[in-house]
Amino acid sequence: MGNYNKIIEAIKSSDYDFLSTNPHLGDNIILLGLGGSYAYGTNTENSDIDIRGIYAPTKEDILCNGFGNTSEQVTNEATDTTIYSLSKIISLLCNCNPNTIGMLGLDPDQYLYLSPAGQMLRDNAYLFLSKRCINAFGGYANSQLYRLNQKSAHTLSQEGLEKHILQTIEFMHKSFNERYSNIPDDSLKLYIDKSDQEEYDSEIFMDINLHHYPLRDYCGLWNEMKTTVSSYNTLGKRNKHALSHDKIAKHMMHLVRLYLMCFDILEKGEINTHRVKEHDFLMEIRNGKYITDDDHVVPEFFDLVDEYEDKLQEFSNTTTLPDHPDYDKIKALIMQINERTLSENKFTKFSKSSYSFIEWRK
Repeated sequence: MGNYNKIIEAIKSSDYDFLSTNPHLGDNIILLGLGGSYAYGTNTENSDIDIRGIYAPTKEDILCNGFGNTSEQVTNEATDTTIYSLSKIISLLCNCNPNTIGMLGLDPDQYLYLSPAGQMLRDNAYLFLSKRCINAFGGYANSQLYRLNQKSAHTLSQEGLEKHILQTIEFMHKSFNERYSNIPDDSLKLYIDKSDQEEYDSEIFMDINLHHYPLRDYCGLWNEMKTTVSSYNTLGKRNKHALSHDKIAKHMMHLVRLYLMCFDILEKGEINTHRVKEHDFLMEIRNGKYITDDDHVVPEFFDLVDEYEDKLQEFSNTTTLPDHPDYDKIKALIMQINERTLSENKFTKFSKSSYSFIEWRK
């Protein structure tokens, strides 16, 4: 991970007082760890410190069924810190969200604080692993690939953008039946065809044939597709100008890292956030191995991505992971954590002076 002193001094500063003073945090924090490049082991001397964590509900929250407490996460933009509520993180973990599943796969010395309840979550990380990671990581990697094209001098054509948006929505479409009422295969068809609009050469079209379908579910899946299209349009406007060489390389590195993490989940049933074995390879990518001096991504990198995509499909066909996470055991785990809250009211006392991370470094 490197540069421990930088992290320790930062955490000790008043910038992080909110961890103790925020009413949702303090004694309620059950897990606190490193995020971003420090978590992946790809940090440089200029890397920012990202902190990610989880806080449990209070005794009052549990007994009052959440009345008066609607907070799902606490975010401090100044320190790039995000602490999720237990209910919010469980939802994200069940969907194998790439931005949060890594919190349960850090090395022991990458946790700044881990209470007994936090340790319970980490010990039972396998409960959240399922084939959902295929679409979750694959879709996220696909969006990273689009960002890479947009941020480099080699931008996507309008037709290429349509294909990219369609691929992202198709990743989402695979999981619609898990979250909404069943959609028969022939009821929602998406495809690219020639456009009649003057500013488009081609665009995405859709054929819908739904009968007696719940309106709320339809609104949900429609909003997901609408948000995706809107986000790509917004991103395209933001990235009309190519970004710096190091920003392009960073996106390339994270794209590869996403695949590597997903391979471990599918093949080994493990969450390995800190990429020790691939560190040198990832840093070579970050340092510009696959970028020309004029900020073009060389074809070899896209060949590598194609190879990883084929490998993802191979692992998808051979993995022994279940289709869905083990909801019954996850519910039992949440009950254990909540019962601990009710019986003890507090977990291990939280204060900045008691960070296990800092104690290990003394």
